[in-house]
Amino acid sequence: MNTDKRKVVLIGTGMVGMSFAYSLVNQGGICNELVLIDVNKERANGEAMDLNHGLAFGKSNMRIYAGEYSDCKDADIVVIAAGVAQKEGETRLDLLQRNTEVFRSIVTPVVKSGFDGIFLVATNPVDIMTRVTYELSRFGASRVIGTGTSLDTARLRYLLGEYFTVDPKNIHAYVIGEHGDSEFVPLSQVMLATKPVVSILNDERNSYCIKDMEQIEEQVRTAAYKIIEAKRATYYGVGMALTRIVRAILGDENSVLTVSCKLCGEYGERNVFIGVPTIIGRNGVKEIVELDLTEDEMDKFRASVKVLNENFDGLAL
Repeated sequence: MNTDKRKVVLIGTGMVGMSFAYSLVNQGGICNELVLIDVNKERANGEAMDLNHGLAFGKSNMRIYAGEYSDCKDADIVVIAAGVAQKEGETRLDLLQRNTEVFRSIVTPVVKSGFDGIFLVATNPVDIMTRVTYELSRFGASRVIGTGTSLDTARLRYLLGEYFTVDPKNIHAYVIGEHGDSEFVPLSQVMLATKPVVSILNDERNSYCIKDMEQIEEQVRTAAYKIIEAKRATYYGVGMALTRIVRAILGDENSVLTVSCKLCGEYGERNVFIGVPTIIGRNGVKEIVELDLTEDEMDKFRASVKVLNENFDGLAL
């Protein structure tokens, strides 16, 4: 990986892709070269112009331009935010199959360019599309990552922070599993600073209760549906999540983020890509942090794995 140049290529200049690009420009200091690739080359050019015109007001000193797949050759990270929308009457599997063909048209030329960095996938259903990227690219598993439940985890910490009237940065909690309906919160692992939240909930001297935790978990799980109902799509949050992951990689932070990565025996599972707490650094996945889940939580995790495997197994790769 060329860490001196810190070059990022974004494939897909829709709302998710451009929310990421805008966040990247405004946070500053993360990368110094950003390439935009889209099937609509005119749009990619327009987006690059628009971002460049705002550089004087931002923190970044970046080179931003619309490019081709050949530009991936010396990139550190290729972010994939491209995909097709679900048609009326179309099944989830139909959508997956169409997006698989889109990814084939993306991943193949990226690999042929000589790209030797890290794939970061945002396209939904992200766990399965990350696995598709892994299968098509034949890259090592540590270099293929999805956004996973990173945004869900941020939503959870925000809501818990409000509930306990504490800065979300002091809430240590994770949403794990599929980025979707089978995701869940392992309550046994939730901490307020160094104090287990379960012990706070069981303390009769306060008004906190388990039922409230269940409502918060449901809010996290259904947040995307409510946002889509209100404004047709979600993009700012995942754009910022992508920026956070890119910062962790290029900064070699060894930060723990709930990304979608390949399990190799962790939690008793193999081959599936799923959202779990993971140490992320310069070379991608450094280590999966295996949580000590209760038996009930393990049942939920296995159910989530089953959902992902069933959907992936129905694809023609």
